Amino acid sequence: MPNYEAVIGLEVHVELKTNSKMFTRVANHYGEAENTLTNPVVLALPGALPVMNREAIEKSVKVGLMFGCQIAELCKWDRKNYFYPDLPKNYQISQYDKPLCLGGLVEIELPGSSRNIQGEHKKIKLTRIHLEEDVGKSTHIDIESLLDFNRAGVPLIEIVSEPDMHTPEEAFAYLTALRTHLLYAGISDCDMEKGQLRCDANISVRPIGQTTLGTKVELKNLNSISGVKNGIEYEIKRQVQAIERGEKIPQETRRWDAFKCATYSMRSKEQAHDYRYFPDPDLMPVRIPDEVKKRLGSQLPELPWQKQERYQQSLGLPYTQTAVLVPDHELCAYFEKAVAAYPKNAKAIGNFVANDLLRERSSGAREGMMPLAELKVTPGQIAELVKIIDAGGVSSQNAKAVFTEMFATGHSPAEIIDEKGFKVSSDAGAIEKIVREAIEKNPEAVAQFKGGKAGAINVVKGYVMKQSKGSASPAVIDELLRKILG
Repeated sequence: MPNYEAVIGLEVHVELKTNSKMFTRVANHYGEAENTLTNPVVLALPGALPVMNREAIEKSVKVGLMFGCQIAELCKWDRKNYFYPDLPKNYQISQYDKPLCLGGLVEIELPGSSRNIQGEHKKIKLTRIHLEEDVGKSTHIDIESLLDFNRAGVPLIEIVSEPDMHTPEEAFAYLTALRTHLLYAGISDCDMEKGQLRCDANISVRPIGQTTLGTKVELKNLNSISGVKNGIEYEIKRQVQAIERGEKIPQETRRWDAFKCATYSMRSKEQAHDYRYFPDPDLMPVRIPDEVKKRLGSQLPELPWQKQERYQQSLGLPYTQTAVLVPDHELCAYFEKAVAAYPKNAKAIGNFVANDLLRERSSGAREGMMPLAELKVTPGQIAELVKIIDAGGVSSQNAKAVFTEMFATGHSPAEIIDEKGFKVSSDAGAIEKIVREAIEKNPEAVAQFKGGKAGAINVVKGYVMKQSKGSASPAVIDELLRKILG
């Protein structure tokens, strides 16, 4: 839409990975039988009182520190009042005017002009991060609605961005970066299918050059990161087309239907006063001392963009490898174990992990990607294979076949090389015979090489490697070709 600019802000709800719920010792698990993770506090029975979860507060502070937020010296709890079947109290314990974290930035990476080129990095401003409790889950079957309160009371942080994004691609990159950081720090499993990460998008459009914001529409039911991108893309087009028809955009909440690829009006947008916020009388405010912030900050891991910079600058990995490794903190740990076993060629190890390993994991799994914990091939075996390649013990061509066998069987590369006859041969007599045959069979390439086209000799080398089934030593091939061709 060349004459219009979209303004996008995201509200991301993240369930924290804690042992128990936010205000009670009931376990925080996924996949249990319906309505088994409840007690009088969860169900808001008379006389039940909440008790704060220290682990949830500390993990929320870590998120704030990770994104450079200002951690409040004092935060408090508020009751957000509304009536809905999945909310047993008829109010939600949340934070309104004194949240745990204020401000902050999330660094994102936009798509490059090709998969081989790193895209621009941009920082998206945050408004706040506050801690609250989750609600239950409604399931609608025909004319019945079923309620499961297992999720009710689970610790939940809401990460609110500024209206700082302008394209669906930026929103996609923001959510991807947010999820990656949270996984690195062990804050949440961030599984959108399980409702552990949920996103609402606030979208408005305005003519390019206009500084005032257009009317905001909130978009719900965005159940995947790609769904967020697709929903925003549709909503921007819908609003622009409505404006160009002379229609007024109402402030409302709309639902994204991924099957029909369209949004539908749900209700007019609520305002803060509609929720009648007031301080929770059963919970004391929380103070976060400086020594606690310092301790929690020291527990943060190396973060994704820091890791990407280290891989590229210190280990010499190309962007194509870091783009695969960095988003997956478990894959990074696997890669780093291999590098620790053989530090001399991290780039070659990265190539096997980012390309060959991922290819075999995809083809070897019935659904999705085979988990790393189920792999037969170990980081140490990959390191051993690269070491053998560097020592000239196997050709790069045969190393690919060795890796495939390692993945399937878990056998060591040395065993497979011996068993399959992949060991590099330096028998100059046997290789010379194949070299002379290659020269005879490829006269055009030989003529081009003698005429000054150096790359043409690779045709001859390829013929030798093919005829020798990859066992001929490249060094011996080079030496013989120089000798024969002058």
